[in-house]
Amino acid sequence: MEHKSIANRIVVYATLAVMLVFALFPLYWMFNTSFKSNGEIYRMTPTFWPDRFTWSAYEKLLTENGFLLNVKNSLVVSVLVALGSIAVSMLAAYAIAKLRFRGRSVISRGILYAYLMPRAVLFIPLYMLVSSIGLNNSIYGLMLIYPTITIPYATWMLISYFKSIPVEIEEAAMIDGCSRARAMRSVIFPLAAPGIAATFIFSFTLCWSEYLYALVVVTKGSDKTLTLGLSDMIVGDVFAWGPLMGGSILASIPVVVMYLFTSKYMVSGMTVGGVK
Repeated sequence: MEHKSIANRIVVYATLAVMLVFALFPLYWMFNTSFKSNGEIYRMTPTFWPDRFTWSAYEKLLTENGFLLNVKNSLVVSVLVALGSIAVSMLAAYAIAKLRFRGRSVISRGILYAYLMPRAVLFIPLYMLVSSIGLNNSIYGLMLIYPTITIPYATWMLISYFKSIPVEIEEAAMIDGCSRARAMRSVIFPLAAPGIAATFIFSFTLCWSEYLYALVVVTKGSDKTLTLGLSDMIVGDVFAWGPLMGGSILASIPVVVMYLFTSKYMVSGMTVGGVK
């Protein structure tokens, strides 16, 4: 039995190692390509490591293409929209998960259907909306549009987190003299911190990587987001592979850093021992 257990463990680890290689190889190839010269990139026989490291792709990216401005625009939009979406979604999710009122199930399903609505169906009416109030060709228009993606998603995610918190915890707080608002603010929200942190990161990532709405709404260079800046590196059938791969690597860093710094908050079990 012991030998069988060791063999099963070896098979599991070998399978995970193969899957890890498949998952990380595109990232490695992007990193590898960003340090190659154009001649080496277009060589018939690909190289798995640059013959000579060059920073020309990053120099061109950071000095000529306005990439840093694109990053700043995406960062501003993503952070503000994610924060606003979490603030609204926390209240909506709490009401649906913890309160009993007529139409609760209909509203819950409506939120899910709103998130599942294809973006290709919505971008024309949304563009007409931001255009009618003079916010087209501006990141402020994106700040108005992106919550239509993030709020339904964040609300639906947080509903399940709030439902997982035992109702006895909130009842105990209210017996001790807390109002519902204070129990929500001082008990429920802190216990749901892992879910709130995870939902914030996912909402940020949705805005950070969004392309279709940004393409439709923004055409002015100074207001273009990161995804538009990367797509501008493709002119006709000419691909600036070095800067494109370098930009993709740099674009992934903020999301990776957020996951690394908030991973400790995204573990379950914070409700253990909540009732004292």
